[in-house]
Amino acid sequence: MDQSKAPVLEALAAYHAEGQTPFTPPGHKQGRGADPRVRDVLGEAVFRSDVLAISGLDDRRSGHGVLDEAQALMADAVGAEHTFFSTCGSSLSVKSAMLAVAGPYEKLLVGRDVHKSVVSGLILSGIRPVWVDPQWDARLHLAHPPAAAAFAEAFAAHPDARGALVTSPTPYGACADLAAIAEVCHERGRPLIVDEAWGAHLPFHPALPTWAMDAGADVCVTSVHKMGSGLEQGSVFHLQGDLLAPEVLRNREDLLGTTSPSVLLYAAMDGWRRQMVERGGELYDDALALAASVRAEIDAIDGMRVHGREDFCGPGLAADLDPLQIIVDVSELGTTGYRATDWIREHHQVNLHLADHRRLNAQLTHADDEHTARVLLTALRDVAAHADELRPAGRVEVPDPDRLRLEQVLLPRDAFFGRTEQVPSEEASGRIAAEMLTPYPPGIPTALPGERLNKDVLRYLRTGVDAGMVVPDAVDTKVASVRVVAED
Repeated sequence: MDQSKAPVLEALAAYHAEGQTPFTPPGHKQGRGADPRVRDVLGEAVFRSDVLAISGLDDRRSGHGVLDEAQALMADAVGAEHTFFSTCGSSLSVKSAMLAVAGPYEKLLVGRDVHKSVVSGLILSGIRPVWVDPQWDARLHLAHPPAAAAFAEAFAAHPDARGALVTSPTPYGACADLAAIAEVCHERGRPLIVDEAWGAHLPFHPALPTWAMDAGADVCVTSVHKMGSGLEQGSVFHLQGDLLAPEVLRNREDLLGTTSPSVLLYAAMDGWRRQMVERGGELYDDALALAASVRAEIDAIDGMRVHGREDFCGPGLAADLDPLQIIVDVSELGTTGYRATDWIREHHQVNLHLADHRRLNAQLTHADDEHTARVLLTALRDVAAHADELRPAGRVEVPDPDRLRLEQVLLPRDAFFGRTEQVPSEEASGRIAAEMLTPYPPGIPTALPGERLNKDVLRYLRTGVDAGMVVPDAVDTKVASVRVVAED
């Protein structure tokens, strides 16, 4: 296909050139009705390009096939058979993929380190999860994606499972052995879904980890806004093989998606695909060289350790690591990632992505350069020099894996929609959670609806909140009380 084309952008340019007059939503009518104070902040171009996808960008019959062509170009660019755009983020895309594989009360093998959006999908669908445990690094107190052998064992115990879902890369950049997991699934005629939200860039440079479609996944969900040049909420999901019909996947997306998709998001994804095909190789040559330099300089800062493949990869650990995720252990500074991250924002106006009880994360992309790298390095050197101001840091009591892993007693849907009550945290041990308790970011639930809580997990969350952890989806975000299933 002609990858120099950008159908959405070209149709939008034609809309402007033709001087079309809308008597349709959106009601601001190309910004004419927007408050000038809003236009001053957002810019005229945002409103000018905020048009309807149908009876706007295309006619009411979608007769010009603008979106279909843009999606076909994306599929061609990355080697998928079908691609679908989503303007509701990968949170919607992964739910669509799950619903295409399994229905209510059917089983789906799911890595327990999934994002909260997957748990939301379980709640909405009534799918019965068969949890597959991640690989736990006891030295670093960090979970890596499950091994292929763990999926094989789960299939052996649950041969009626409809398929499998794994997250790769994780928010820490750790990657699963997707080819081996796909082989486990396909030996049984079952599809593999990969939540690759952090991997939009992977198809565009050979030095990056193998991306899901090349590894044999059937469905791959990716957030163009995370590591690409998309606007927030821009997501795509790709399909290949014959284990899932494209019309089924499209139907499930239609069930969940908006009927008012943002053309702005479509246009940004369309343009990013063209950019990557034409310049992705050179852009990621530069990004990878910059990441190597930044890693070396951070590693030279006293009290900081940048995690590399030697830390994250190997037997019982991850299969690969995305070098653009700069994961820095700050525990030797005597503080937490939470406190260091907050201090850096306050004193340097630098926003870091992920923080936990001992680490922080700076995400690099093709958009970074020597200037942004200097800003980051200055901030990190300064926080190390002022580490005494961040002590003593609250101690987060992280349980051993066997205590962190909770028993699933009820279906997530049954627990979430059943009768509930709010109880003090100190009385919640032994009770069944009716809500997600999710440190965010990265957004991986520590406890989810239907799991039986224990003292260790509750203590972890309480000490975590005291130390700076954020648990935004809890009814009580301080976790002083917890929503549980009511007892008769």
